[in-house]
Amino acid sequence: MTGPERDTPGGVPGVSGGVHPAWLPPSAMRAVGRRRVQVHGDGPLVATVRAEVARARADHGGDGDGPPDLVLALAPAQPPDGFTVSRAAGVTTVAAGDGAGLLYGLFHVARLGEAAFGAPFPPRVHRPAYERRMVQHWDNVDVHPVMGQVERGYAGGSLFWHDGALRADLSRAAAYARLLASVGVNAVSVNNVNVHATEALLLTDRLGDVVTLADVLRPYGIRVHLSVSFAAPARDLGTADPLDPRVTAWWALATDRVYEAIPDFGGYVVKADSEGQPGPFAYGRSHADGANALAAALAPHGGVVHWRAFVYNHRQDWRDRGTDRARAAYDHFAPLDGQFLDNVVLQVKHGPVDFQVREPVSPVIAAMPGTRVAVELQATQEYTGQQRHVCHLGPMWREVLGFAPWGADGPAVAGVADGLVAVSNAGDDPFWTGHPLAQANLYAFGRLTWDPHLDPVAVLDEWIDLTFAPDTTADPALLRGTLHAVMDDSWRTYERYTAPLGVGFMVRPGDHYGPDVDGYEYTPWGTYHFADRDGVGVDRSTATGTGFAGQYPPAWSRVYGSPAECPDELLLFFHHVPYGHVLHDGTTVIQHIYDTHFAGAQEAERMRQRWAQLPAGLVDPAVAGRVAERLDEQVRSAREWRDQINTYFHRKSGVPDAHGRRIH
Repeated sequence: MTGPERDTPGGVPGVSGGVHPAWLPPSAMRAVGRRRVQVHGDGPLVATVRAEVARARADHGGDGDGPPDLVLALAPAQPPDGFTVSRAAGVTTVAAGDGAGLLYGLFHVARLGEAAFGAPFPPRVHRPAYERRMVQHWDNVDVHPVMGQVERGYAGGSLFWHDGALRADLSRAAAYARLLASVGVNAVSVNNVNVHATEALLLTDRLGDVVTLADVLRPYGIRVHLSVSFAAPARDLGTADPLDPRVTAWWALATDRVYEAIPDFGGYVVKADSEGQPGPFAYGRSHADGANALAAALAPHGGVVHWRAFVYNHRQDWRDRGTDRARAAYDHFAPLDGQFLDNVVLQVKHGPVDFQVREPVSPVIAAMPGTRVAVELQATQEYTGQQRHVCHLGPMWREVLGFAPWGADGPAVAGVADGLVAVSNAGDDPFWTGHPLAQANLYAFGRLTWDPHLDPVAVLDEWIDLTFAPDTTADPALLRGTLHAVMDDSWRTYERYTAPLGVGFMVRPGDHYGPDVDGYEYTPWGTYHFADRDGVGVDRSTATGTGFAGQYPPAWSRVYGSPAECPDELLLFFHHVPYGHVLHDGTTVIQHIYDTHFAGAQEAERMRQRWAQLPAGLVDPAVAGRVAERLDEQVRSAREWRDQINTYFHRKSGVPDAHGRRIH
């Protein structure tokens, strides 16, 4: 990012030419490219490793003669996708049991940089925590009249589709596969979970498009998955009843055809009985019945079905305080534990509502020990600034993965999950993610799929070193310090000027950008703050509320069910309390609302000031300009949030700010 870069794979130009190379500019492979490298083994992914080494050597002048400095070799007794790296007698060795492991080992050496070629170190085994490490795209083949090319996409159009067809030039899709592989991602679903008419045809009439995408992504070990409509058989049969033998035969035949065309096809993603998508409830069947019908068709081929647990009533009566969207996934799925086939992966959003900036961890994750559960995260920042705001999500995700549902002595989410899934934040924007700093979220997701115990600060350092090459800049300490100052606490900064104490959905309906305190409060989609003149918050206790707190194991149901013990940051998610309720830090709820919204807006301004103080030339001008533009918008939006939220609650409560600040 410190200057022009040459073309990336597929002829995609660097930032000076139009498309930013993200965290894989030529400088990222400098330590490899300057060495003598030997690659041993055969197979498509080993060929990719050789191509990467050749590219790095061409960039950095590596010498092909003499004893090797780096050896990458296939070897037995290595874990799937894993590798062992060591250094002895002046040689760094990467040994892997398969081509994917060798590719991941090469990118690991790139992350280590010169440290991989310094002092000797004993063999270190690296293996991924999860077998499937998946990014899901909500991309529409046709431009949808409401959702556009990419539903909840904030970085331009699709990397795969354009004007109702597969893109003629898929070089950026190939470069994207390389980026994903470099952080360990090995699966991509290429179309929207809200399956529209054109997307439905990808399974049948337009399978050739999927074959082409699979061919483009395969060289980097990426397996293609498809989002499919549960109702797909009804087009031919007039029914999609999962217990009808004709329907199961239809799925078996359709799936056989997919695998004939794509032998390494990964499987299906299904959103059913949710927000208008068809599902098994129409036939009086359970979600286990529905998921198992597709899983049975996939099982002979080694495929899986990711069945989303995002099922709730989106036609609620806002006056009914007994209806609670947060309860829905547990109520629907916990009774089905143990009824799903082994190749069903129940995909559970990390929180019980919908990717809000602050939610408790979903109780479904702990409620289904007999079911494979994948945790779904949202890299695209639907409710966290839409890639117009800096909001580094690595710390949030690490908190989720470190949460221990059974208490401090029990396992954490990272240890019970079967996999991680992220909704993609990438598009055809020149910077991939709209906001250049939002690239760090996709990077962090990939690294956490490999090792969910990684420190987010260390992961951010990796991204900085690869993306900005600070060791080549005039003032690396200033560059690193500025990026950490802007990004480290940005998730909590966003929380401060938007959602207080676990309240969510105070956003404009439809686009979900900007404040609208009552925007969803009286709609069928749910009720989220119940603010009145006396207090605010949703009573989800077991004693007097919806009972949602009781869905957690005892260690947490007791804590969440008590206003006195509930963590402050989740108080209003679980309890309706007076504005004068005193938090653990000694402030009242209403004063906390005022204080945090003033503080959050000020923090956004400091982020902008810190970025503006970077000397010209320390960061590529195109990157610097885009970040500055987005920070201007973040400051404007933070002030809007501050003024609207504070004014709303000042009017509701009638309580003045203790510090006498102006509330609009």
